[in-house]
Amino acid sequence: MQPGGSMEDLMAQVGAMQQHLFAAQAEIAASVVEGQAGGGLVTIRATGDGQVQSVTIDPKVVDPQDVETLQDLVVGALNDLASRTADLAQQKMGPLTDGLPGVPGLPGF
Repeated sequence: MQPGGSMEDLMAQVGAMQQHLFAAQAEIAASVVEGQAGGGLVTIRATGDGQVQSVTIDPKVVDPQDVETLQDLVVGALNDLASRTADLAQQKMGPLTDGLPGVPGLPGF
C-alpha cells in the first residue's frame, strides 16, 4: 500500500489481483501441454490442469521382448509433461504471485 493510501484502495488492488489470478488459472487449465521422450517416440498431451488427452507411441518402440524401454519412455514423457506444465504455471502465475506473503511454496518464502 502506498503511503497515504486508503483501505479501499488496498481492497481494490487485492480484488484486481484476485481477478488476474483467476484469469491466469483459467488460461492454464485451457492450455494444452505436450511432454515427450525418446526424441518424440512417446508423446503425451494434457491440459494445464493435468487432464491427459492423448498418448502417442511410435510403433518402432513397441517390442514385446523389451517392454521396459517403452515403460521408461512413457515415464520420461510424463515427467517432461509435468515439468512443462510447471513452467507454464510459473510463466502465467509467477508475475502475479512472486513474493506474495501468505502464499506457501511461492518465491519469497
